[in-house]
Amino acid sequence: MSLSRLRTFIEVYRQKSISAAARSLNLTQPAVSQHIAGLEATIGRRLFVRESQGVSPTAAADELAADVGDKLDSAEAALASARARSVEVAGALQIVGHVDFLAEVVAAELVPLLEVGVRVRLQSGDRDLIHQMLIDGDSDLGITAFPSTDPRLRSDLIRTERVLAVAAPAVAQRIHQAKDLKSALRAEPLLAYSLEIPLIDQWLEKNALGPLQVPPAMIGQDLRSLRSLLCRGFGWTALPEYLCRDYLAKGELLEIAAPVASTTLSYHLAWTPIALRQARVAHARQTLLWRLAGGLEGKGNAVTATSRKK
Repeated sequence: MSLSRLRTFIEVYRQKSISAAARSLNLTQPAVSQHIAGLEATIGRRLFVRESQGVSPTAAADELAADVGDKLDSAEAALASARARSVEVAGALQIVGHVDFLAEVVAAELVPLLEVGVRVRLQSGDRDLIHQMLIDGDSDLGITAFPSTDPRLRSDLIRTERVLAVAAPAVAQRIHQAKDLKSALRAEPLLAYSLEIPLIDQWLEKNALGPLQVPPAMIGQDLRSLRSLLCRGFGWTALPEYLCRDYLAKGELLEIAAPVASTTLSYHLAWTPIALRQARVAHARQTLLWRLAGGLEGKGNAVTATSRKK
């Protein structure tokens, strides 16, 4: 049973489509069909049922995928890492992620890749765009605060940050002096990442304040734009600590004291298993995992251990 047939099977199983698997593997559809037919002949059981929209796996396919899927991913990643230590890894690397995290955290950790000739291309995006670009093969690696449950993606935890409610000193003092914290927060302009305001709602819920049910005065997916307004004395918001640590130290911002506790936000490095077959991508993944997770001990990173998301 060849590894190429197993890789083809796993890709068809994850994509639920022969044509999509062919595109991912850079094969023709007849070649993919031949691989599946050969594998079915080897094990003596049917693996997929053709449907109007793709294919549906049989019980035999479920069993085989459970037995070999992650093992095959690990083996191919190990081979790619080994190749990266002995071959030229120069070339373009596409990374998609949240724009403020790429700029303030990731960019400084790219030096080892740039020094060996990797040409890094950073692309900003929200959760949906990050996941879609990875699945479509338009990006090699993704960095996201919203881990995907899509079986076509894998991810590792790289950083966990405290989330703090912050404002300019005058605004924070006004809030602290009020008799009712929730009313004081409602009275100040709210700055948010999106209309869903997950960072703010989670902080409010953690501190038994419930949703404010007020529309944000401004929405900006680059959290640095919110920070800029805060420093000019306008409004309040909840930010990951890496974005406000220096400003708190200089007194340009103050933390709005949490009645119970601050919340946290975790960032993940994400990829598709097939992407790690490229030595350059496997090398970049290992480098970024070390630099962003294990390499950040003592720099305010709350969690440095990685955890594979299956």
